[in-house]
Amino acid sequence: MDLEKPQADRQRDPEVREPEGCLVVAIRLPVRIIALVVVLPVRMLWDALVVVGRIVRDTVLRPFGRALAWLGKALFVWPLVALWRWVLVPVGRALGWLVKWLVVVPAVWLYRHVLTPAGHATAWVARGIRAALTWIYERLLTPVGHGFRWLTRYLVVVPVVWVYRWVLAPAGRAVAWTVYWTGRVLFVLPVLAVWRWILVPTGRVLAVVGREVWTALGHAWRVTGHLSLAVGRFLGTLFRWVFVEPVRWVYRTVLTPVGHAVRDAVLRPVTEAGRAVGRATRRALTSVRESVRQARYDVRRMLFGEPRERVAMARREPAGGETRTLEKRVRREVSPPTRG
Repeated sequence: MDLEKPQADRQRDPEVREPEGCLVVAIRLPVRIIALVVVLPVRMLWDALVVVGRIVRDTVLRPFGRALAWLGKALFVWPLVALWRWVLVPVGRALGWLVKWLVVVPAVWLYRHVLTPAGHATAWVARGIRAALTWIYERLLTPVGHGFRWLTRYLVVVPVVWVYRWVLAPAGRAVAWTVYWTGRVLFVLPVLAVWRWILVPTGRVLAVVGREVWTALGHAWRVTGHLSLAVGRFLGTLFRWVFVEPVRWVYRTVLTPVGHAVRDAVLRPVTEAGRAVGRATRRALTSVRESVRQARYDVRRMLFGEPRERVAMARREPAGGETRTLEKRVRREVSPPTRG
């Protein structure tokens, strides 16, 4: 098992690792061995489940899905399409026509002939009110506002700014400086020392261990994949030579000749005998039907007598192979009658 990458792979790898310490080398080999032992049954079980899942998908789920898709189309899609095409679309068109002539057209007429003149009148009144309010603001409220702003600035803002700048700001800076150094000495420096001298080295060791465990698991997963493939091929070959080939040999060398012998010695004679029996049965049934028909004829003749013979009617068409021609007709009409 190659635990280190070759030099050529290291040169091709864009992320070349730095030289590692003895701790990494000491952890890597046992971790990879343990990971290989742990991952091997999991990988073989996973490969078996993948094969079973593919078989179930191809033989069960895919035909079932196609049947469900056809059933869904037959139960939902086609009825919905028919409902949309033959019910909803005509109803929607009728409703659109009704809405247009019962709502839109009256609303447009109301907006054009009622609301628009009312809006123009309201706008004219609003312009007059605006002009009045503008005059009140410019002539009355603006001078009052300027005076109130001057009083507020010199009676409130200037004293408050002076108190903030010369009293509150220095006192706040002193309190903030005291709090900062107190918190730094009591909390920040101890936490910084614990982080720098305890947590960082421990985290680096745990990172090395975790990285090696993850790398070992990946390596074990790839190795167990090859082992699982080899085991699967071995089991397939074993199943073939233990079960499939003997069954094929028995079928080819034993069952096929026996089947041919049974077909030639038993089935064909039985079939021919069945056909002969069928022909004899059909002939017997035919003779029975003829006998029954003759008996019925005899009974009818004894009860009702001989049937009357039909009188032959003169036919206008020539019988047999004789054909009608103009020469024969003229000869028949011209020839004298025969005396008796």
